[in-house]
Amino acid sequence: MARTNGKSDVDPQELDVEHELPASENAADDSATIGPRSLSTESGELQKLKVERDTLIDRLARLQAEFENARKRTAREQQDFREYALADTIKSLLPILDSFERALQTAPAGKSEFRGGVELIYKQLQDALLKLGLRAIPAKGEPFDPHLHEAIEMVETTDAPDHQILEELQRGYKLKDRLLRPSMVKVARNLKH
Repeated sequence: MARTNGKSDVDPQELDVEHELPASENAADDSATIGPRSLSTESGELQKLKVERDTLIDRLARLQAEFENARKRTAREQQDFREYALADTIKSLLPILDSFERALQTAPAGKSEFRGGVELIYKQLQDALLKLGLRAIPAKGEPFDPHLHEAIEMVETTDAPDHQILEELQRGYKLKDRLLRPSMVKVARNLKH
């Protein structure tokens, strides 16, 4: 058996000429002249194609905008998650800062090596948290702000203006612009002002 390239060798005598479609009578005339009907159908098809193209371009633009919005939303959610995780971690360190402050307030103010070491560790912890964006909320002598301070006690006095913070019981902190913990304070109540 001889090998072929996949094309069949057809003997022209074997063709079924009986079942072939007859050629058009005006075949030569149709190809030579284009009538108004064929022009209108071509322009109608062209209009349909233009409308379909415009629809697809509009759809593409909308999908691109939707993708860009989804990408921005995902980036924002990831940033929010990182900040939330950072806030949780720093919140867990705030009691340690409080303990350092209490230890340094109650310890004798002498120059012992132990006190110097504790002060150094406290300073290092403060510096590390400062780099992360932790800021102490100023309290003593400031006017009371319910968004930043939590009033534990109202003290009647004539020595300070009304609603001025007299004493800070526990320091409050902000992480960047977010409140982590409000300051616990004693607030002046001066009825004469």
